[in-house]
Amino acid sequence: MGTPKMASATLTFPTWRRAVRSTGGSMAELHVIGQIVGGSGFPRRRLFCKWGLHAGGAWKLLSGSGSGQTQVDDPQADDVAYWCHPLDVHFATKGLQGWPKLHLQVWHQDELGRGEVLGYGFCHVPATPGCHALTCVTWRPRGTWRERLSQRFVGGGPQLRNPDAAGAAADRFRLRTEAAGIVHLQLGVVLRHFGRYGVEC
Repeated sequence: MGTPKMASATLTFPTWRRAVRSTGGSMAELHVIGQIVGGSGFPRRRLFCKWGLHAGGAWKLLSGSGSGQTQVDDPQADDVAYWCHPLDVHFATKGLQGWPKLHLQVWHQDELGRGEVLGYGFCHVPATPGCHALTCVTWRPRGTWRERLSQRFVGGGPQLRNPDAAGAAADRFRLRTEAAGIVHLQLGVVLRHFGRYGVEC
């Protein structure tokens, strides 16, 4: 898969300065700039991705959106859907517990505009500064043979009542799942003031 250039999505200097000032200069800060590049290996076309950033109670979102959705892409020449959806978030924290995770859901949209979930996945935001190319393997509930037969002829299929459970290993352990496709990401990570908490960057 070709790797597109990272989308340009940065805070303007006055906005960044106000966000830092709001922490009082006493909190560690994490800035993530990048993109959800696309998805590959999914069995359907017309794909889009819903995403959300989840962090512990000690974390505060200073700027940027904590969730969103990409556009729909319909791969023609290969099985790769390109979204190039920008991410730009700024966190502050006084503790490392609950390091942010990116939750992903890949959906298929049929000709009537109905949505069908094809895969769930999550990945931790890298804890080291710099540019990172990530691949997030997704999975989906397998369902019973009746549900799989119905899915083949009618569409739809089993999905999680609480999508946030996709990132909880204990909850997934009780499910029968099967592998789905892969979501490709490019993330640039900037850390600030973590040295005050004994963390070497």
